Amino acid sequence: MSMKVTVEKNELVIRMPLQKPAASKSGKTKVVATTRGNVKTGTKIHGAEIILGLNAYIKPDEDSE
Repeated sequence: MSMKVTVEKNELVIRMPLQKPAASKSGKTKVVATTRGNVKTGTKIHGAEIILGLNAYIKPDEDSE
């Protein structure tokens, strides 16, 4: 998983590649990006490192794009 996290103009910017939609554990959605749990980002704010857990998904009937 390749992810870049930055702070720009007081906004958290997360960049990571999309993956081919894959069934979630429940099978109710299809995952298109995930960190697979919480990960250290290497980016700091107020002296503390930002830790991020991200799951991006679509509903199965919306994956035609």
